[in-house]
Amino acid sequence: MRVLILGGDGYLGWPTAMDMANKGHEVCVMDNYMRRNIARETSSEALMPNPNLHDRADLFHALTGKRIKVVIGDCADYRQLSNVFIEFGPESVIHYAEQPSAPYSMRGFDEARFTLNNNLNATFNLIWAVMQHAPDCHIVKLGTMGEYGTPNIDIEEGWLDIEHNGRKDKFLFPRQAGSLYHTTKVLDTDLIWFYVRTHNLHVTDLMQGPVYGLYTAESEADERLLPNFHYDDIFGTVVNRFLVQAVAGVPLTVYGKGGQTRGYLNLKDTLQCVELAMNNPVKPGELRILNQFTEQFSVNQLADKVQRAGNAMGLNVQVNNIDNPRKELEEHYYNAKHHGLLDMGLKPHLMTDDVVAQMLEAVMKYKVGIDRKKIEPRVRWKK
Repeated sequence: MRVLILGGDGYLGWPTAMDMANKGHEVCVMDNYMRRNIARETSSEALMPNPNLHDRADLFHALTGKRIKVVIGDCADYRQLSNVFIEFGPESVIHYAEQPSAPYSMRGFDEARFTLNNNLNATFNLIWAVMQHAPDCHIVKLGTMGEYGTPNIDIEEGWLDIEHNGRKDKFLFPRQAGSLYHTTKVLDTDLIWFYVRTHNLHVTDLMQGPVYGLYTAESEADERLLPNFHYDDIFGTVVNRFLVQAVAGVPLTVYGKGGQTRGYLNLKDTLQCVELAMNNPVKPGELRILNQFTEQFSVNQLADKVQRAGNAMGLNVQVNNIDNPRKELEEHYYNAKHHGLLDMGLKPHLMTDDVVAQMLEAVMKYKVGIDRKKIEPRVRWKK
């Protein structure tokens, strides 16, 4: 299959590109280095050094014999994206090309405006590129579980059956995002659903929980192929932050009471989920929404896991509850359904103590590069 990966330089995009190419697909990645540039501007660089996309692709080819086509371009520029569609002719497109940080989107006016414009324009342009150049192309878009917020009812997989005044209908599950970034993802879903209804697009929207981990099959073979592993307060997910803090001897920064509960998954399982969605496309005129995570943990439970594994390795991990820089419930009900991908064949990699220990050992190799200034929260929802 010809697979176009938008945002192919990212923490998820690059591993996805290698995985797809290794499985025999013809892969093209498009990226404008937005995340790398923002990381430099905010002193949020990744822990491990990462070659640029052209060098990554050359290294991957030298090691595997497989090629990944690289396009340096901006998906928020319709002409650039349109040209890629015309030249490559994708049969599936995987859409990661958005500003992915909730803290960055809450940093100030300029960051908020950029997040809004970039994310919605990238999705809007993708929709039109498919309609004009590849109407049979299946869109696999990365959404986020953060779209749902923390409702006091069970979270269904995207849709909710409603009975009101004796009548029934089916609607998108109510969204109540906790950051501007997550709100742009809500708007993405609404935008896609409109065009699915009116132009018979076929789309899978993956509501993904926070991802953790460093290694996939390719980077286990050669660490020069590692993804962009961030541990700062802007781009680093909570598990990755805790791992680096434990290795650096910095108390784990639990925001507030630590009862915030979400669904998490291993980086390797992201690759599984995307492949399952791509290989099982929906019919034209259908929007399939899948909740993409494997386990639910509170922040306190994650801290306990990292502390237990770290102490067993002699790291003397401490935990520190700090003032919460975000505006969110710190204790709440949370029960999200996630059977769709399991029914399709997902084989989860669970967060066992051994898995946590392996991640800590991997981070320890790069301990000398840890910058403690990046660890404490620098962005607050309430000024």
